[in-house]
Amino acid sequence: MSIEVISIIVLFVSFFSLLLLKVPVAYSIGIATTLSLLLNIDKLPGLTTIAQRMTTGIDSFALLAIPFFILAGDIMKRGGIATRLINFAKSLVSSLPGGLAYVNILASMLFGAISGSALAAASAIGSIMTDRMEEEGYPRTLSASVNITASTTGLLIPPSNILIVYALASGGTASVAALFIAGYLPGILLGFAIMGYVAFIAISKGYTKGKRATFFEVWTFFRKAFFSLLLLVIVVGGIVAGIFTATEASVIAVLYAAILALVYGDMKVKDFSGVLLSSAKTTAVVMFLICTSMAMSWLFSFEGIPEMISAFLLESLNNKFAIFLAINIILLVIGTFMDMTPAVLIFTPIFLPVVTTLGMDPVHFGIVIVLNLCIGICTPPVGTLLFVGSGVAKVSVTQVIRPLLPFLLIMVIVLMFISFIPEISMFLPNLFGLK
Repeated sequence: MSIEVISIIVLFVSFFSLLLLKVPVAYSIGIATTLSLLLNIDKLPGLTTIAQRMTTGIDSFALLAIPFFILAGDIMKRGGIATRLINFAKSLVSSLPGGLAYVNILASMLFGAISGSALAAASAIGSIMTDRMEEEGYPRTLSASVNITASTTGLLIPPSNILIVYALASGGTASVAALFIAGYLPGILLGFAIMGYVAFIAISKGYTKGKRATFFEVWTFFRKAFFSLLLLVIVVGGIVAGIFTATEASVIAVLYAAILALVYGDMKVKDFSGVLLSSAKTTAVVMFLICTSMAMSWLFSFEGIPEMISAFLLESLNNKFAIFLAINIILLVIGTFMDMTPAVLIFTPIFLPVVTTLGMDPVHFGIVIVLNLCIGICTPPVGTLLFVGSGVAKVSVTQVIRPLLPFLLIMVIVLMFISFIPEISMFLPNLFGLK
């Protein structure tokens, strides 16, 4: 057995062993990479290679967008934006059967899109909607399931930090602007699919309808939410139009959110210190994940793992649909035990050459891999969104699993549509001339 094969075995065995021991993902990645690298010490300058790859991995202007979007999302979460979006959503759909569940979904879609964070959407919307839904007879487990799955739409509908990470991992073959505009239809489709299942539940269970809002009430709530919604137009519109880059857009998002919070009176200047500290902690975690993931990704390339996997898939599965299905299954499994950021950074260089060889556009694959991993963060054992949504609803994870399963099935069905019907993702990028 060659030293290269032993190195690969050590890499994967140590990585999965550390995960099973509940070592944090970033440390698991870093330790596994180091152990594997030690076996190749005669071919490399030394352990300084890891430090160099970690440093160069985050030496990217595009990555500056992530801490700013995190900060913008934290400001929006602390401000009254969530309440305004919920009231606007309620005025639109609360009169339908299961109306409050629709409000939960629509508000999660809007807040997730504006903040760019599924966790922020789940905590901000879930903390308000769960009690309201319980008052009208909805089980807290159903509210949590709706909130958990609907919050993932914000990772597809721009601005989305994970799409920026994918743009970096793709090596520039997919632009941030194209990915942002490509995420709209899949994100909306996912939201509507969840609404469809909620409608089935509401009708079969006989949940009450809310009062139909008058045109004046809809207009009043829209006017109050208008400047919050305008952020989407400014950020995404500016990027697509080429007025500014994603990084510059993230700074504009912070300034806009801060001004909005101050004007509305939701925050005072002294409140920003706490928000800055919270954002700094989140940014540190994300950036450390990116550092170690980039080091592991480089080691994959050094060992020739992407080429080996590509050759294996192309030789053993000569049907491209079978290969696409196999990649989806692998990504679904990966998503159950790995956070989105390292998964995107590690597995994009492995699978992107395979799918592009078979004719899949890198932008299309970006939406596919993100939706795959969106399902992963809703499932145990890692399931960060699952734990946040359950915690906000004040129910245990085990109680949520059963009512959550049909929603996960809906997400998988949407994933299959998006995977095998590229027009869903590529229509808008083609329309705007981004491809």
